[in-house]
Amino acid sequence: MSGSFVVGLAPLWPLVGAVMIWLSGSLPNVREGVTLVTAVVLLLLVASLAPAVMAGERPAAELFEVLPGVRLAFEVEPLGMLFALIASFLWLPNSLYAIGYMRAHHEQNQTRFYVCFAIALSSAVGVAFAANLFTLFLFYELLTISTYPLVTHAGTDKARRSGRVYLGVLIGTSIAFQLLAIMITWAVAGTMEFTVGGILAGNAEPATIGILFALYMFGVGKAATMPFHRWLPAAMVAPTPVSALLHAVAVVKAGVFTVLKIVIYVFGLDLMTGAHPGQWLTWLAAFTLLTASLVAMTKNNLKARLAYSTISQLAYIVLAAALATPAAIVGGGMHMLMHAFGKITLFFCAGAIIITAHKEDISDMRGLGRAMPVTLFAFFIGALSVIGLPPFGGAWSKWYIALGAVEAEQLIFVVVLMVSSLLNVAYFIPVVVRGFFPGERPTTFDNGVKEAPLACLVPIVFTAAMCLVLFVFPDPAYRLLSQLVP
Repeated sequence: MSGSFVVGLAPLWPLVGAVMIWLSGSLPNVREGVTLVTAVVLLLLVASLAPAVMAGERPAAELFEVLPGVRLAFEVEPLGMLFALIASFLWLPNSLYAIGYMRAHHEQNQTRFYVCFAIALSSAVGVAFAANLFTLFLFYELLTISTYPLVTHAGTDKARRSGRVYLGVLIGTSIAFQLLAIMITWAVAGTMEFTVGGILAGNAEPATIGILFALYMFGVGKAATMPFHRWLPAAMVAPTPVSALLHAVAVVKAGVFTVLKIVIYVFGLDLMTGAHPGQWLTWLAAFTLLTASLVAMTKNNLKARLAYSTISQLAYIVLAAALATPAAIVGGGMHMLMHAFGKITLFFCAGAIIITAHKEDISDMRGLGRAMPVTLFAFFIGALSVIGLPPFGGAWSKWYIALGAVEAEQLIFVVVLMVSSLLNVAYFIPVVVRGFFPGERPTTFDNGVKEAPLACLVPIVFTAAMCLVLFVFPDPAYRLLSQLVP
């Protein structure tokens, strides 16, 4: 198959899978088999493009022209290649985990769940491969809409309220700010195409560039930068596989990916480091990074603690984009990858605890390590990676972001990163200590609680192991991302 054919097929393939999942809904084994096959084929399609992109090629496909100069088109560049690999690679273990979780938890409307999951992955790949702002915006919105039924899956009043917050913040910010920024960009630059070096330099006054930067950054609500972060904790009402999708695979990564892509291909790194339109964003990202960590420390519910941890970790990538130095951009892209594997491991573990021990509050998890040692040890590995400690992948991404702050001569943000990592330790490690070292008192796990079903346990072990693999073999991601910077 030609590169252009694969580029056009990859975002559409999960939609084909969604139809097949829907048609096989009355046969659970067939439905779940179709889900896994669809995930495998998507991974093969995306991975087949990687060698060409690593070699400097930019496979592309144009579907049709909407208006003169406005195309629905795909083009694969290094950052999009990385995001598509993350989404397609993690869909497979997430699907296997979802099968074990949904069956063990006896969830309703499972066919709708898998259909929406497939549509969400189609949207994520569309975002990754977008050749211009129009295509990006279209798939960005489709991702929001397709994940709404997943957030409200339980159908309770609480789920519906959370769904309204989810839609309200994400649709509201993208329509009020992002869409307006895209229209202004088209008016002043005459194009919406992503271009190496940016499209605004020489086409807009400094004041216009500053306004556009603010509109774009606040318009990407999926990046969960404060004050537009409430949707993310609200979405924790969803089943755990959905939380993993939101926090590791698709939604939040689409947000920070969009931030990076706009900085690199709309504003351009020369403009970012020359006119400094992102200076205020470095401080907002630092505020979000520290504040979310402090809030996470106060949360007794494990998923809520993980949600605020995600808000903090996304701010690392936003900070990297605002710094806009070569090392920071590489670090921001690597943090997309490293955080994805660390955080999906943590959410997998949280879900395993829910379906087997029926515990959601950290205060009830004393002695958990006796009953579920594999799960809690995997949680420990995922936590160490998110904290940024060797020998796990998160150490590399945080190192490069800190190096980017040094390049920008902004040493204050190196201090911010160090303080945040200490706060990460403060809200993650007590979970592990409480589980493995409960003391002398009897625990609630002395009554036959065991590990989660194998379909859940295998993805947990796999993603935890990948945190170590990515530390040992970071070079492919580094070489891919190095193409983005001088």
